[in-house]
Amino acid sequence: EFLNIGSTSVLEIVTIAVFSVDYLLRVYLADLEDPKFKGIWGRIRYLPTFFSLVDLASTVPFYVDSFILRDSDLVASQFLRMFRLFRMMRVEGRYDTALTMFDDVFYNQREILGTALFVGVTTWTTVSSLYYLVERRSTEMIYCGAGYCPDIDTSLCEIDYWGFTDCTAAGCPPTDDDPEPCYNLYRSIPSASYFSLLNLFGEFPLIDQHSLGGKIVGTLVAVVAVAIFAIPTSIIGNGFEDIIYKRHEESVAAGLTPSASREDGQVTSGFLATDSTARGRWYNFLHARSSYGSGLFDVSINILILGTVFSFMLDTVSGLPGGIYISLDVFEFLAVIIFTAEYLARFWSCKEDPKYSGKFGRLKYMMTFLSIVDLLTVVPYWIEVSTTGRIVTPTGDSSTLSILVKSLRLLRLLRFERYTHAFTTFDDVISENIDILAVTGFSAVILWIFFAAILYFTERDNPDEEMAANYKTIPDAMWMTLLNLTGESPLAMYSMYGKVITGILGLAATGLFGIPIGVLGAGFETIVAERAGETADEEEEEAENINPDFDFEVESYKFVNGIGSTFAKWFEISIYLLIVISVAVGIIQTVEGYEDAAGFIEWFAVVVFTIEYIIRFVGVPADPLFDDKGNWLVCRLRFIVSFYSIIDLLAIVPFYIAEAAPDSWVNNYDEMFRMLRLLRLVKLDKYIPSITLIDDVVRLKRESLKIAGYAAITLWIIFAGLLYLTENKDYTNEIDDVPFEPTYGCDSDCTMADRFQNFFDSMFYTGVHLTGDYPITTYTWPARFVNFFMVIAAVGVVSIPSGLLANGFMEIVASKAKLRSGELTADMVAGDDWYDIRLREIKNLDPPPSKFGPSMDKWQISVNEFLNGKEDGTLSTAANMSRFFIFTVIILNVVAVLVESIPEVDSYVGNESGNFFDVFEVFSVTVFAIEYMLRLFCAPKNKEALYSPLIYATTFFGIVDFLSTAPWFIQQAVIGLGWIDADSDVAMIFRIFRIFRMLQLEDFITAFSKLDNVFRASKDVLKATGLLALIIWVGCGALFFLFEENNPNFRTCDSSVPEEICYSFASTLDCDMEYPGLCSQDAFTNVPNSLYYTAVFLGGEWGVIDFTWPGRFVCLFLCVAGIAMYAIPIGILFDSFGVVLGLSDDEDEDDEEN
Repeated sequence: EFLNIGSTSVLEIVTIAVFSVDYLLRVYLADLEDPKFKGIWGRIRYLPTFFSLVDLASTVPFYVDSFILRDSDLVASQFLRMFRLFRMMRVEGRYDTALTMFDDVFYNQREILGTALFVGVTTWTTVSSLYYLVERRSTEMIYCGAGYCPDIDTSLCEIDYWGFTDCTAAGCPPTDDDPEPCYNLYRSIPSASYFSLLNLFGEFPLIDQHSLGGKIVGTLVAVVAVAIFAIPTSIIGNGFEDIIYKRHEESVAAGLTPSASREDGQVTSGFLATDSTARGRWYNFLHARSSYGSGLFDVSINILILGTVFSFMLDTVSGLPGGIYISLDVFEFLAVIIFTAEYLARFWSCKEDPKYSGKFGRLKYMMTFLSIVDLLTVVPYWIEVSTTGRIVTPTGDSSTLSILVKSLRLLRLLRFERYTHAFTTFDDVISENIDILAVTGFSAVILWIFFAAILYFTERDNPDEEMAANYKTIPDAMWMTLLNLTGESPLAMYSMYGKVITGILGLAATGLFGIPIGVLGAGFETIVAERAGETADEEEEEAENINPDFDFEVESYKFVNGIGSTFAKWFEISIYLLIVISVAVGIIQTVEGYEDAAGFIEWFAVVVFTIEYIIRFVGVPADPLFDDKGNWLVCRLRFIVSFYSIIDLLAIVPFYIAEAAPDSWVNNYDEMFRMLRLLRLVKLDKYIPSITLIDDVVRLKRESLKIAGYAAITLWIIFAGLLYLTENKDYTNEIDDVPFEPTYGCDSDCTMADRFQNFFDSMFYTGVHLTGDYPITTYTWPARFVNFFMVIAAVGVVSIPSGLLANGFMEIVASKAKLRSGELTADMVAGDDWYDIRLREIKNLDPPPSKFGPSMDKWQISVNEFLNGKEDGTLSTAANMSRFFIFTVIILNVVAVLVESIPEVDSYVGNESGNFFDVFEVFSVTVFAIEYMLRLFCAPKNKEALYSPLIYATTFFGIVDFLSTAPWFIQQAVIGLGWIDADSDVAMIFRIFRIFRMLQLEDFITAFSKLDNVFRASKDVLKATGLLALIIWVGCGALFFLFEENNPNFRTCDSSVPEEICYSFASTLDCDMEYPGLCSQDAFTNVPNSLYYTAVFLGGEWGVIDFTWPGRFVCLFLCVAGIAMYAIPIGILFDSFGVVLGLSDDEDEDDEEN
């Protein structure tokens, strides 16, 4: 090993020699690059420049290792060689902008980034504190990071008062070198913060280990906090993209960027050959499709294509009768003969087209995209037949080569490109955005390799075997880092440095890495929408013409729809509430031990819903939706078979059936009947249209959906075929903790080959991956390459149909909302309420005089100016010092809460009366209490409080100021009364409440106080989309419960129960009856538990994946449409938050248009 640099000595020496000469020349010629580098001092100023430091970092470590510290193993200095990547940015001038853009983004967003970061950090800290409270005593969260500890039963471990874990009883005792080999992952708020950060990224690597409290917090995080936390990252990502687009537009305007050349069709549009020759007739028949017969032939070929694709899928299923495999092979043989004949005819007749009439016309035709597709689907087949001499494989057991040849049938789907031009559009997007993709894509690749190298050095010696195995080489690290950069965190047990690096990846790098994918998706949608010429037409709502001929029916109709009287309105509201309450009761009754809880509510609800249905039935003739010109029988029959009527009947009839036949066949379907109660949520659609708008959405976006849907389905099928091809023989990568029958059909040692044993299995996992989630990572290298292209190319395209549905839904609801309400007046802002309006009214009014006289006025004005500043916004020196002091105390309080949660610090300080934390808390409470009283005192002179102490006390600021001290006084009171012990866990809750003092920083950075404005600004769309999201969440949660409650993949048995017996029972209940207390179900045990998992799934995170086939269909529904629909209200909140806080230019753009 020459010069102590390993087996790459020669290459390394040559590289260093080139880089060293290059650097010396650059230093020598620096003044030519910039006059400020002229002379000796100029050269010295050149040394700390970015590229100079990159050059030094890429060469100096070699000289240090080789000549100065020859006997040391400087891993860090070896890593610095990775900085050579950044030298590549010298290659072309535009790459230099990749890093300088970061500075531009932060500069342009500097005024709002602080607000967004405050929102993110506050959310993160709050979530971390909640997780710490509910999980710090959970033995399920104990992790043994020591390499010498085997897999142990953590339920035998003990966690003491301070939070230290002792697993001696479980077989992992402490040692002198490692006094705590096992520890709770949430033992302190700082340690909980990393896993909370992953959750806020939408990742839940510990999804099945959380306690009940942890699942409640996790649900809140998945439903709400993820959207709030995404604001800072979104601002950085959007700011970066905005700058790129602006520079792109400037380049186009200056003529520096060539316009994209759109590819013409395969043949000349509108050209018809002469019918006087056979070749001309064949051209018109095959290429021009000029006759009715040619159209029928085209349809027949398309049907044949779909048939061969399906035959390939079916051919991958093992265990079918031999005759089926023979039939499939014969069908393929006949199809290939037809496709070959068609291709030869197309090839022969193409010379008629002016495009291909030249000397090399046919060669030119052969090089077109669709011609290559045609060749790839027939030539390999004939090669295989000629080399093997076999046309039929009776057993269905094919070789890898045979599977490859058969999988090429899937490419025939690309022939539909003739009609949709979807991938041609995709090519146009790439051409038009080539400069954007070059900069962002190149930067993303550099970051990918750079961070992979860092994680390789930090994690290759991780004591966790799984972690070390995934980072044993830089190529392995690149696979996991690729997933990290796309927002995935399949692994979580990183070292301290690894946690910092992956946190940075999630916060910053994912925004940059996602830009190329986002540009492709957005560009595709824009071009498709332009070609389709779609607009969100604002439809005039038809006035309801109530039939006046039936007085009793009219009154019934008006009553049940809340029209005409106060009692009718209250009846309608009571129906809302009863629906929500009865659904909640139905969910609770799925929990073991609560099957009959609140049964009287169900009785009452069914009676009320029955009465409502009867009244609605009576009033049908007056309903314009069912009016049939006075024919009462026909209109009522139409009502009975209508959507709402069927929902109503399904929600009440099963109850009467169960009561009428309590000991009959109904008992066998009791669970399903209970789930039908949840359909009552759909009844709310009568009052808040949501589901019924889906038809409008599909019609609005039908052209775009048709084109983008074809592209998405084609990529889905092709990538599924590639994953099947690369994984169906993977017997190396084992499946951990997954049972055998009936899911995979293996008796022991299940591998990835069992997961991908046929094409249909592969389609399911590919569908999940195309949403951007990777619950499975143990792929072979060929499969990793497939997944790489899936991430880069397919995710942006496959997400387009979901995005179209989401955007269409928002357009429809927003357009209807505009018809129902007037536009904002010129002096109003989105989300304004009575407070904002009143504040504008008193803008130029002086405060009222105090009833205690001028002296009181003087004191109140002085205190107000000291705390809130003068009318012109200026603050005195004393006021500035006071604000800085309060700011410092708030920050120190947050730090104190975080530090006190660390077991080592807490045990060192102790809990004796008068300890440091207690004294500091008394000091802080005194400061905050005095400040609160002073703010109440000066409120009559504070315009922001509307000159009222009561108004101040009920505003966001007043409530936060009150809550900053009230918990301490309550804690002291309940301890003094002896209700709780000062050292109890309940007292800990009061101490953790101090973390909410962070919200007092709102006085310095406005953010959360505008949340109510945010909700008001988006209330119209939120009502419809929120109900839709709720229906999807509850409905899919109930379906997952029905289909997965007895899935053996989520069943756990005691070690005394043989595995093959444990998983052989039809249900977990049967297993537990045979082995009492030894069998349990880990997931989907009841509807609340299923709702927790479904909330996580709807965030795009599939923490568990091995579903039954019915569960897989629910999963795929969520992948295709459910996740996008569910995300609509979250996206609306984000947009409204941006408008209210000024994070968006929407209002400015609107003003300019007006």
